[in-house]
Amino acid sequence: MPTSQLFPSTLIVIPTYDEREALPGTLRRLRAAVPEAHVLVVDDSSPDGTGRWAEERAAADPAVHVLHRAGKQGLGPAYLAGFAWGLERGYQLLGEMDADASHRPEQLPGLLEAIRRGADLAIGSRWVQGGAVHDWPLHRQLLSRGANLYVRVLMGLGVSDATAGFRVFRAELLERVIAGDIASQGYCFQVDMTRRARDLEAVIREVPIDFDERTEGASKMSSGIVREALVKVTLWGIARRAQLLRKALR
Repeated sequence: MPTSQLFPSTLIVIPTYDEREALPGTLRRLRAAVPEAHVLVVDDSSPDGTGRWAEERAAADPAVHVLHRAGKQGLGPAYLAGFAWGLERGYQLLGEMDADASHRPEQLPGLLEAIRRGADLAIGSRWVQGGAVHDWPLHRQLLSRGANLYVRVLMGLGVSDATAGFRVFRAELLERVIAGDIASQGYCFQVDMTRRARDLEAVIREVPIDFDERTEGASKMSSGIVREALVKVTLWGIARRAQLLRKALR
């Protein structure tokens, strides 16, 4: 059955900041892989002209939309702005992916299939059986695996790749997830969204994907993003364990 018959209203949110080199190829592949889906580029006033290029593309393709924001405000707020835009317009499924094609657009149908089979949240996972990363140095693999192990042990999420940024949400879940105060960035944002979905007893499915090192543009990862994730995950984990202890003592 064609994807359009299953989900006639799907929006993929792609945040951008200085992705003029990478975005055209990613968008071309995404539109070819899931032509029924709409795309929202959320651009933080990229100095390299990413937003202007996206506007030109949107003028030629009615399935492409652009949301401009004033200045670089971070990944988490960009996704939240994009999700709010999509929910206001009645999209039934809202997804997220990187602009640099680290997430293969051709694997998006696998996430949509997981939703069709009953998931409320489908996560494209590098660290489940069948998933893989390509052209990453060993230290990056160890950092990502270690971070996800720390999250899994401390927070009990039951998810192997809680920091993954290739996802699809059902609108009903997403509305509830973002109803609270979310101020996280980067890796921490993805963990925050996962824990909130789990707290809402959402059905979460991980779908194995290939993750490719970017070949164009520059990574936005910073030591500040890593520190934020470490501090917040630790605090969330402590709060969870305290809550479990209180329940056990009742």
